[in-house]
Amino acid sequence: MVHIYYGDGKGKTTAAIGLACRAAGSRMRVLFVQFLKTEFSGERHTLSHTENITLTFAPMELKFTNQMNEAEKTHATITFRKIFDDAVTKVLTQKYDMIVLDEIFSAIEAGMINEHDVYEFVSNAPKNLEVVMTGHNPPERILELADYITEMKKIRHPYDKGVQARFGIEF
Repeated sequence: MVHIYYGDGKGKTTAAIGLACRAAGSRMRVLFVQFLKTEFSGERHTLSHTENITLTFAPMELKFTNQMNEAEKTHATITFRKIFDDAVTKVLTQKYDMIVLDEIFSAIEAGMINEHDVYEFVSNAPKNLEVVMTGHNPPERILELADYITEMKKIRHPYDKGVQARFGIEF
């Protein structure tokens, strides 16, 4: 089935991690793929030590997309397209029960991942594969493929008061 956690609220990645941990604890094999995040995102340490969860590559450094110059954006686009292509190949050629595509919708919105490629993958994914996707604004045609859709809606967030993202809480 296809799961979507989206919106402007906090908790999208957290929900996907919870589902991945539940699956892994039930002896399901999980491929966890992150976009627009670095190797130092706090959850990666724990996930990398969790039996039955495989993490894909994440860059060591990465600016927010609105702070990147054209060369940096081109480099990031090449990196994330390779991560996506490699993950699709891996999940289709090895025995995985779940794939998490964390921040895939934000990567699509930033022009770093091709929406059509994601749609084709999800449309043609093996029937026994749970596909979990997160991000801000999912494309309508990908929403139409979903069995589960959960919107995280921000009511209040410290960022609105100028508080920057905090290590261990927001990343």
